[in-house]
Amino acid sequence: MVAATNAFGFPSSGTNNNGDTVAPGVQMSENKDMFTKLLVAQIRNQDPLAPSDPSQFVNQLSQLSQTEALENLAQTTTASASMLQSLQVLGMGSQVGSEISVETGRVRIDGAKINASVQLTGASNLTAVTLTSAGGQTTRIELPAHGSGPQSFTIDPEKLGLPAGSYSIAAEASDGTKPAIEVTARLDSVRLSANGGLLLNVAGVGEIGPEYITSFKGKPAAQVAAVSDN
Repeated sequence: MVAATNAFGFPSSGTNNNGDTVAPGVQMSENKDMFTKLLVAQIRNQDPLAPSDPSQFVNQLSQLSQTEALENLAQTTTASASMLQSLQVLGMGSQVGSEISVETGRVRIDGAKINASVQLTGASNLTAVTLTSAGGQTTRIELPAHGSGPQSFTIDPEKLGLPAGSYSIAAEASDGTKPAIEVTARLDSVRLSANGGLLLNVAGVGEIGPEYITSFKGKPAAQVAAVSDN
């Protein structure tokens, strides 16, 4: 098997001549040693009657330095991204148990009431909120006239006769616009996805990305008091 090579003819980053994985720092060190040996051999064996242009050697050294700088930058960026990711997990993990508001187009019914709001961009005489089950069954909630801004409402599964399951949710104002819906609920857990992204498990919603959070409400007073007593 022939290993992939870079512009200098050296094995590409991450593999050696046997196809084995090589640490980036070790790989760069081997590249520098090999380059130096090849450069010395090239100088020693050049034709005395037609010597190579010294600027060629300078260009080769410059290219190697640039490659080394780029590889070092890539390693630094990767390390910084990993550290930032860890800080995000720690930061969000400290919020577990807190009430947060998230923008969502779906809710998870499990029998408990869900507190939500419609973010009206203008006055609406009648706003309709529609819940659609996985089977296609729809349930309509009509909200009274309201001015521009958030209009709160509650999803009561028992009152509405909603069985447990996942539902899509959407709203439509009287002027035909489709305002965003926010759910305020407890942050139950935080985890990293397979691709390294952050996922938040929110009661009544399910797993969402942190970009859907609209506000942090803090931990309930009873929970804070219990922690203080301990």
